[in-house]
Amino acid sequence: MLYAVNWFVVVSLVILWSLAAWAFHSIAAWTLANAGTLAGGAGSIEALQVPVWLAPWIPSEYASSLNWMISSLTPAIQTVLEWAPAMTGGLSIAVWTAWATGAVLLVVLGFLVTGLVAVLSRRMSASATSSSSLATAR
Repeated sequence: MLYAVNWFVVVSLVILWSLAAWAFHSIAAWTLANAGTLAGGAGSIEALQVPVWLAPWIPSEYASSLNWMISSLTPAIQTVLEWAPAMTGGLSIAVWTAWATGAVLLVVLGFLVTGLVAVLSRRMSASATSSSSLATAR
């Protein structure tokens, strides 16, 4: 019975792992494919400012340095956004490699737990046999 429960849990975890990998891949691929549309161009990057509600709580030097950093990184951000659709193929390889690694580790974990259950059941049966033989010897 413990073997069946063990493998039911392992199969359930592999199914959940597969669904999570599929969902992550779908969302990330959609985001990369639409990165240019989502970004809204260079103007939206430069329009990033410290939120009004947060401005009184942080030093003005920090806010100005944050604005300077955003304006200096705008060309790099635009370049990454232009490359994003081309990164979809690499994303697929990375996600499914991570999925395969996780699935293999879950199956190995299932075999380890199966071996542990087998060892513990042998020990329990051996100790029950030895205690019953001691009781009959008296």
